[in-house]
Amino acid sequence: MKKFITCWVWVCVAVTTAWAQPLRESVLRTECVPSAILGEDVLVNVYLPAGYDPAAEKLYPSVYLLHGLSDTYTSWEEKGQMKNVVDQLIASGESARMIIIMPNAGDPDTRNQWNGYFNMPGWRYEDFFFSELIPAMEARFRIQADKAHRAIMGLSMGGGGSTVYSQRHPDMFSSCYAMSAWLDNDEPWSDNPKDKLYMVCQSVHEHSAIDFVKQADEATLAKLRTVKWFIDCGDDDFLLDLSLDLYQEMRRRNVPAELRVRDGWHFWEYWHQALRLALPFATRNFGTKQ
Repeated sequence: MKKFITCWVWVCVAVTTAWAQPLRESVLRTECVPSAILGEDVLVNVYLPAGYDPAAEKLYPSVYLLHGLSDTYTSWEEKGQMKNVVDQLIASGESARMIIIMPNAGDPDTRNQWNGYFNMPGWRYEDFFFSELIPAMEARFRIQADKAHRAIMGLSMGGGGSTVYSQRHPDMFSSCYAMSAWLDNDEPWSDNPKDKLYMVCQSVHEHSAIDFVKQADEATLAKLRTVKWFIDCGDDDFLLDLSLDLYQEMRRRNVPAELRVRDGWHFWEYWHQALRLALPFATRNFGTKQ
C-alpha cells in the first residue's frame, strides 16, 4: 500500500505545480498508475500537445502507443524520437493534436522480469490495461473517451498486442496500426516453463491474431470491420510472414485492411518511419462513424 500512496502523492504534486497554465509547447510527462490487478505501480509516458489546458473544455483524441519485447515505456522517445515526430506531424497538419499514452509492459531482463500485453499467471496485463490504465488516463487528462477518438498502435510485441486488443475489444478502438507485429509464436524461445520469456512466447501463441480471424464467426467479423486496420512490416523482417498471413486471412474473411511492405527489417529506423505513417492514419480515422 505504501508503494501506491507514494505514486499518488508524486502525481498530485506534478499536477499542482506543472499544470496551472496552458502548455506553450508539447511535453512528455511520466505518470504513475497504481495497479491492484498487477500488485505494482506502472509507469507511463504521456505526450501532451502544445496548447493543452487542463482547465479548458477542449477534449483530445488519444493513441495508445505500445513498445516491444525487452523495451519499456521510455523506448518510443529514447529510441524512436517520438516527440519530435509528433510535433512535426502536428505542425504540418498531417496529424491531429492528440494525447499519446505509452505504458510500461516490459523489462530488458526478459527471462526474470515480466514482458507482455496478455494475461498470464501472475501477470494480468490485459485486465490492467482495460480496467485500470484506460480509466486512469481518461480521468486524469482531457481525453475524448469513446471508440471514435481512441486508437492503438505498436511495434513487434506491441504490434501484436495492439492487434489482439483490437480483435478482442473492437468496441474500444477506431483504428489499429501494427508495426512489424509479433502475431503468433510456434516455439517458445526458452525451454524452461518457469522462465518469463517462455511464458510470454506461450501467451503470444495462445492469443494468435491469425487464428482469431480464422476462427471468427460472422458476428465477430462484423465487429472487426468497425476497426480500421493497417499492417506494416519490412521486407527483411523475420516476422514478415506473420503479417502476410494475417492480411491474407483478413482478405479471405472480408475484413478490410491496408498492407505495406517497405524496405527494412526489425529495427528502430523502420519504426521511426512507421510512426510518421501511423499517426496520420489514426487521425484520418478519428471520428469515423461505425
